[in-house]
Amino acid sequence: MGPVASPVIVLFRRDLRIRDNGALAAAADSDRPVLPIFILDEESEGVRPIGAASRWWLHHSLHGLQKALNKAGAGLVLKRGRTADVVEEAIKVSGADTVLWNRRYDPAEAAIDAALKTSLRDKELVARSFDGALMHEPSLLQTGSGGFYKVYTPFSKALESSVEPRDPIDPPSSVKGWKGQLEGLALDELELLPTKPDWSGGLQESWTPGEDGARRRLREFVEDDLSDYERSRDIPGKAGTSGLSPHLTFGEITPFQILAALKKFHGAGAAKFRKELAWREFSYHLLFHNPHLRERAFRPEYEAFEWHRDAKALKAWQRGLSGYPIVDAGMRQLWHTGWMHNRVRMIAASFLIKDLLIDWRDGEQWFWDTLVDADPANNPASWQWVAGSGADAAPYFRIFNPVLQGERFDPGGDYVRRWVPEIAKLPDRFVQKPWEASAAVLKDAGVTLGETYPSPIVDHHAARDRAMEAYRAVRSDDTQQPQARKRKAS
Repeated sequence: MGPVASPVIVLFRRDLRIRDNGALAAAADSDRPVLPIFILDEESEGVRPIGAASRWWLHHSLHGLQKALNKAGAGLVLKRGRTADVVEEAIKVSGADTVLWNRRYDPAEAAIDAALKTSLRDKELVARSFDGALMHEPSLLQTGSGGFYKVYTPFSKALESSVEPRDPIDPPSSVKGWKGQLEGLALDELELLPTKPDWSGGLQESWTPGEDGARRRLREFVEDDLSDYERSRDIPGKAGTSGLSPHLTFGEITPFQILAALKKFHGAGAAKFRKELAWREFSYHLLFHNPHLRERAFRPEYEAFEWHRDAKALKAWQRGLSGYPIVDAGMRQLWHTGWMHNRVRMIAASFLIKDLLIDWRDGEQWFWDTLVDADPANNPASWQWVAGSGADAAPYFRIFNPVLQGERFDPGGDYVRRWVPEIAKLPDRFVQKPWEASAAVLKDAGVTLGETYPSPIVDHHAARDRAMEAYRAVRSDDTQQPQARKRKAS
């Protein structure tokens, strides 16, 4: 037998797909052997280990990617460690002179890849990166003064006018696998799944991770849900959202593939969904230019905010035992399925931040650990938006009333009844505010406040006044206070 030909190395991280994969396509087109490597890097400086729900998703997504690559002709090597160390070992073992990957935009991960590219090129090796995660390059899209965008509307206009989404790249018809041996791990050895206890039953019932699941969900969304998306997306009791967020988070599908599927649709639903994709781009734009977005307030004055340290209240919120049904329904949906409806995310976040005055970073960390779509950009950007400390944030005086929000977006209580079954028999008029029901009504519904379902852990109206006072204390002026009085019923 002759010598084994050196391969092109393709790195996989948050791009767990074979379609619309620029790095894989370029490697396959080279007509050289291909060595695909997935790297679980939780050791490089600044890298944030993914949460428990995301680890569950990652396991199943990798299983799908392994099957797809094996079918195409090349196996996937699973590695754990620092990216630079894994690549150095792979080059030494295989003799590869080319390393390809798809770009990442989390600042710590982008720094790792930039350093890797410099190191490889200094050694006169080929290192190339490709797009796929975003429609725009955050380093290139700039304001007229050469800075980055801090407000969504001008950002979205600039994105629309300056970025022409490319067509998706076809999957390679075959991938010539490398015949050598690079020692890797079995999927189970990555230890991504929960075991003692295994709490993932609800996730398994709710999701199909992987590229095939992403493509199927996109097809179902555009065929069944898109036409009514603008209206139904805010109704948590209805399956009216896309369900694509975790698939995007793990790169099982790209924005280019989604936009291509939307091309033939021109109604309000398609237009609204394109705006949601643009909001995701905006979040990454902010993160790229603000590496500490999850740790520090985007608006520095909010670092002086006096948060309450209340472990008991935080735990009640996390467990869905706040006494406010719409909040509790969302938190229980999150725990069971690894996902929460977007409207309810805003309500639950506002409750934690403004009713309980608990640091938004505590909420961001809980979502990071429990969401299957925990995204390094969307998660902190959205929490800061609700807190009023972020870019283009909700005004500090916008404090969601959980009862009114529940009555508006879940008027029949369908969502609450599903996730808070202990109050399911209450009449519609009380299902969002059981404490207003008479003793007879509560008895007929089998509800004993404080026992079968908690009384509210805080009075919203008093909490709102407390939050307004705390927010005003960190602001240099009160020019928006007249508006605040008009928005009490938000």
